[in-house]
Amino acid sequence: MFCEKCGAQIPDGSASCPACGAPLSVSRKLDNAFNNAAGAAQNAFGHAEQQFGSAVNEMAQSFNGNGPTPGNGPLKTDRGLIIYILLGIITCGIYGYYFLYSMARDVNIACEGDGENTGGLVEFIVLSFITCGIYSIIWQYKLGNRLATNSFRYGMNFQENGSTVLMWDIFGSLLCGIGPFVGMNILIKNTNLICAAYNRVHGYYAPVQ
Repeated sequence: MFCEKCGAQIPDGSASCPACGAPLSVSRKLDNAFNNAAGAAQNAFGHAEQQFGSAVNEMAQSFNGNGPTPGNGPLKTDRGLIIYILLGIITCGIYGYYFLYSMARDVNIACEGDGENTGGLVEFIVLSFITCGIYSIIWQYKLGNRLATNSFRYGMNFQENGSTVLMWDIFGSLLCGIGPFVGMNILIKNTNLICAAYNRVHGYYAPVQ
């Protein structure tokens, strides 16, 4: 984008020309905002495509008996709520189940030895169906508490625990239904942090993204 007054190039996100100081016109500001939004959307879809490809590849390997050995390699640290929602919609919920499966698997690896076990996909689906969804809330509550407890093990201190997630799941539903997503975001964030700490301890320097 170039300045209408002096012709100098203006970096994206700028409110005025860095050369002459002229403010951007309304139309230029809108163009700038649109370009930034389009770029962010393109990056999000690109990341979603990469995540989906990795999920399909991992599931195919598991069915063929060639899946990754638990504890042998870095844990996933780049889970995100947007990807969870976006790919869940695109795949009619299938990716959401894979997301929960991989989260439970990695938490069980990172928190091994604490005397707890986060239920896997089959348990989650069956018990959630039998209890009309109540088990899914219990699953998230227990996962939140487990992550908070094990945070000390890795030199961290999570302020959010299972009770925080439970409150968002129950009372947050009254806030236009966004509560459960806030609760899930807490679980995703803390899982990423625990997995990143596990990677550091075991020499897998995979950053949280």
